[in-house]
Amino acid sequence: MEIDKINSLVELYFKKCEEVDPDKPFLKWLKPGKPTYSWGDIKERVLKLSSKIKSLIQEGDRCLILSENRPYWLMADLAVMNAGGISVPIFTTYSSNDYEYILNDCKPSLIIVSNNDQFKKIKKYINLNEQKIISFEEISADSLLIKDILNDENYKKEINNKLKRNMPACIIYTSGTSGNPKGVILSHGGILSNCEGAVELLETLTKKKDPTFLTWLPLSHSYEHTVQFIQIIVGAKVFYAESLEKLISNMSIAKPTIMTAVPRFYQNLFTKISMNFEKQKGLKRKLIILTLELGKKILKKEQLSFGQKIVNFLCEKLVRRKIRNQFGGNLQAFVSGGGALDQNIGEFLNAIGLPTLQGYGLTEASPVVSCNLPDLIKVESVGPPFRTNKVKIAGDGEILIKGENVMLGYWNLKEETERVIKDGWLYTGDIGEFDQNNYLKITDRKKDIIINLGGDNISPSKIENILCLNENIKQSFVYGDKKNYLVAILVTEKEINKEKIKLIIENINKRLTLIEKIKKFVLIYEEFTIENGMLTPTLKLKRKEIIKNYKQQLENLY
Repeated sequence: MEIDKINSLVELYFKKCEEVDPDKPFLKWLKPGKPTYSWGDIKERVLKLSSKIKSLIQEGDRCLILSENRPYWLMADLAVMNAGGISVPIFTTYSSNDYEYILNDCKPSLIIVSNNDQFKKIKKYINLNEQKIISFEEISADSLLIKDILNDENYKKEINNKLKRNMPACIIYTSGTSGNPKGVILSHGGILSNCEGAVELLETLTKKKDPTFLTWLPLSHSYEHTVQFIQIIVGAKVFYAESLEKLISNMSIAKPTIMTAVPRFYQNLFTKISMNFEKQKGLKRKLIILTLELGKKILKKEQLSFGQKIVNFLCEKLVRRKIRNQFGGNLQAFVSGGGALDQNIGEFLNAIGLPTLQGYGLTEASPVVSCNLPDLIKVESVGPPFRTNKVKIAGDGEILIKGENVMLGYWNLKEETERVIKDGWLYTGDIGEFDQNNYLKITDRKKDIIINLGGDNISPSKIENILCLNENIKQSFVYGDKKNYLVAILVTEKEINKEKIKLIIENINKRLTLIEKIKKFVLIYEEFTIENGMLTPTLKLKRKEIIKNYKQQLENLY
């Protein structure tokens, strides 16, 4: 399929439907009792839903999608676009203020909601006289039930051929670490261009086995939203996970070949596997140590001696294969995006037989900009840029992006758009550099840099990643802008005492430069979560909120 010749995401989908056996399994929600939908099933449902939506909206109307991950999510997204609407996916974990702001900002004429739990979150911010509602399940308001729409045989089988690459496909609100969410307008061509770059990378991963994805990152996230269309291009089978808690058990059922996730997932995985390794004794322990040592040598393209090759063969059979089997046995690669993956975690996972490719992107770039390649993984980098976009480093080190994947702009925010897009270049706010292989390395974040009283620039996220590598520290927050030294909030279990943490911090400080050392800290037991407003829906720290909540405790450390 020549993706550069395709006009829209709708055309992409229906063209793929012509290529694929309609009976081939396509979408499966792993919630007990849920059916598997074939490509033919989904196509028929998309056309029926699209026909109904077209009768409810005008061309260019915004259509809100508020739902957990499930097959109906993709159906709704495709149906909205085919009906001439612009889909507006939103997180199920937003605060009430965010819901109120987004509904007032994009003014959707149609709201697609999964169930009553989700409907309650937005009920008071919508006008039932003016806004139409389609629900996947019964809700406490007048709505068109999707089962009734899908049972109606009197519908028009229309495929929208008017859509062009430069037209808006969706508005994805970036959660932001401060202030109101911003609506990023992504075009059909922007997402298609991103898919084109990704497919070139995936070709090497999909040769051995039929591509199978396990999806758990919310589909309202720009990363996972674009991944849907990559899944369509490669004709994948897609499983939707029940929940984050059941992800590992879901992996053994789905047996995914590729899985995309954010760094927090890999951090938790690293902690769990490390703790299990620590419990091993004798020969098993020795074999694990050798697996890690030799795995890291292979990762760095170092030559193994004949003896090491024999030992590595045993490590492959006795350690790595067992680990891979716990994740379904077919995994070709984890792909990490949505934030910086700690180098130690990347090395560890690759060394134990779980290939982990770190990429880089942002919603404003549809969203992926670069990704590591399977035959040359550099865990300290985010890989070479996709062929479909240009990347350069500005004089102050800021990463700039140009290409069809760059957003059309922020919804209703002209000045904000002009601040980040200049002469076609997107100013990312990230600082980076290229290595000799043209692999991009992110070194800092402009906005999140701490400048101490000595004028030194310090990256708090780098230190936070190092702190969280210790299994006794669940989360951390580093503070010290315009101060003489750095302090931290550390989230631990209640049974962990301060003296133990003090020793851990002393050891970590040995690996940090003088200006990066943590001088004092405060222990807390309540985690930073989406629910308490201290994590974004993509699990990034909301720095302003954390400072607001813990300002006094932090200032008491000076």
